[in-house]
Amino acid sequence: MALETKPYKFAQHVETEEDIKAYLSAFLEEDGPQGFIDALGHLVRKKGVTEIARIAGVSRQNLYRTLTSDGNPNFITVSKVVEALGCKLVVA
Repeated sequence: MALETKPYKFAQHVETEEDIKAYLSAFLEEDGPQGFIDALGHLVRKKGVTEIARIAGVSRQNLYRTLTSDGNPNFITVSKVVEALGCKLVVA
């Protein structure tokens, strides 16, 4: 009998603001800007697109477009979404 496996979804285990920061930082470091946007998408879907869009003050449609792999993320939208997740973008 073959062993059934499922892909491990790291975002399911991200709970605290510290977890969110570490998750986003790891994706940015490993995969660059697109990795960061992908990770942001994972977290937004986990927390709820409608809720994050409301907190960020953006439309759900705009948020979906921003987070697609072929989207063209707007810096202001990304910044608002990061803040809606309880984090800040910082240049160090």
